[in-house]
Amino acid sequence: MLKWISIALVVALAALQYQLWLGDGGLLEHSRVKARADELHESNQLLTDRNDRLAAEVVDLKNGLDAIEERGRNDLGMIRDDEQFFWVPSEKASHNPTPVAPPGADQSADEARDQFAGREQ
Repeated sequence: MLKWISIALVVALAALQYQLWLGDGGLLEHSRVKARADELHESNQLLTDRNDRLAAEVVDLKNGLDAIEERGRNDLGMIRDDEQFFWVPSEKASHNPTPVAPPGADQSADEARDQFAGREQ
């Protein structure tokens, strides 16, 4: 009789251990849920930072002209009336210039003049 009680207690203990380690709400599921919660917290933190930056930009655009001017200069290429704009090509463009021949460069001056005169008529 004591033998059967011992066996029943061991089986009950094994069932409880299974529930603890592998069952619903067990330690394995708990570790998965915790890892997922950490991932979501990180992504939420990135989105919160982005929202804060956008909110600050909205406040700047509503309150000050400096932010609007900066936006126009950077995004739209706008300049003031009293300014001069100088475009400086990048270094890559100046190393390998592609020669561009003027119109009619492959013909003599007389042929170009005759051709131009023919178009006017």
